[in-house]
Amino acid sequence: MLGALTIILCCQLAGEAIVVATGLPVPGPVLGMVFLFTGLVVRGGPSVELSQTGDALLRNLALLFVPAGVGVVLHLGLLGREGLAISVSLVVSTLLTIAVTALVMRWTLKGRDGDADATPGRGGDGA
Repeated sequence: MLGALTIILCCQLAGEAIVVATGLPVPGPVLGMVFLFTGLVVRGGPSVELSQTGDALLRNLALLFVPAGVGVVLHLGLLGREGLAISVSLVVSTLLTIAVTALVMRWTLKGRDGDADATPGRGGDGA
């Protein structure tokens, strides 16, 4: 198990080091996960030890959320005072994200298909 954890943490360290050295706008652990995935593809899959270690980490994944839960409980008073503002900002930002995503998707499909309105049932060519 120690060898498998070392491999996982070395991939994460390599990702962090490259991000810090180059200033890439990608989190280091994500780049480390890409390194780990690439290594597994080249190798043909994980070893038994790495597979068992990964399974153990996934079984105990809920423990990684304990610090976040402690932070929420620690700042419960702040959440109570600012709850309305936080809720409104979450709803507005979610709606804006959905709208921007829809507009970008429509713009992307329009450029690819020639006409985004030529869909079945809307009077276009595909009806």
